[in-house]
Amino acid sequence: MEDNLFAPTREEAPAQRGQKDRQPVAVPDYSISPSGPLDHLLAFFIGFAAGFAVLFIFYKILPLSVAGGALVGIVYVFAAAQNAIHKRLTKLRVEFYDLLEAMSVAMRAGNPVLKALLSAQGDLSMIYPEDSDIMVELNLILSRFNNAVPLSEAFLDFARRSGLEDVESFASVYATIEGKSGRADEIIRETQQIIADKMEIEMEIDTMMTAAKSEVNIMLFMPLVILLVIGYAGAGFMDALYTTPLGRLVATVGLVVFIVSFIMARKFSNIEL
Repeated sequence: MEDNLFAPTREEAPAQRGQKDRQPVAVPDYSISPSGPLDHLLAFFIGFAAGFAVLFIFYKILPLSVAGGALVGIVYVFAAAQNAIHKRLTKLRVEFYDLLEAMSVAMRAGNPVLKALLSAQGDLSMIYPEDSDIMVELNLILSRFNNAVPLSEAFLDFARRSGLEDVESFASVYATIEGKSGRADEIIRETQQIIADKMEIEMEIDTMMTAAKSEVNIMLFMPLVILLVIGYAGAGFMDALYTTPLGRLVATVGLVVFIVSFIMARKFSNIEL
């Protein structure tokens, strides 16, 4: 039987197309830095420049400054990677707060948790891109639920991988009451309020610490500026520091004090709740 050339071609059903187009959801690993090769290269050059400048000011030995700068650059690559992970988790906590807020609104309208998640997914898609961490986690949670994995297990896995205390608290409480209590809406609101309070306190602390951090940075780098100015404008006043064994010893002690002060200042200025 000949085909009818004028008959419309048979199209796949939307569900069938969705199943074919659906890609497996990648599980985010929050222990890996999101930084790319260019970020690592930039971090290396920043660390190299800082290490080279400090060592050259203290010793004025070019090979030592280059070698030390390279070492500082390598160390700073790892430090920058850890900082990128911390920023990613901080951003994820804010996104999780928005998720709870969207879920709370949907559940106050009488929707169960699953429908609240689907509603929140639609709301957050207008705020965050599809490849953002919270959207990936939402797709992963819903995908696992469709594969007969309870929501509590999906939330617990999210909490375990992210290591966020707020997510862990919510997941553990939800796992306890899942299918046993109708207080899910109340728990979501309480978790949301706790996160909001912590974020507000952290913002207040950061505001108060901004001036102190600026003063610490000035106090840390003023000795370098003084050494640099006197070394080049002091008409030989600092030559003994760079030419005699005692001067090298004094410079080394000063460098150690500078490094210890820098580490302590950074440690004391980072206050976490």
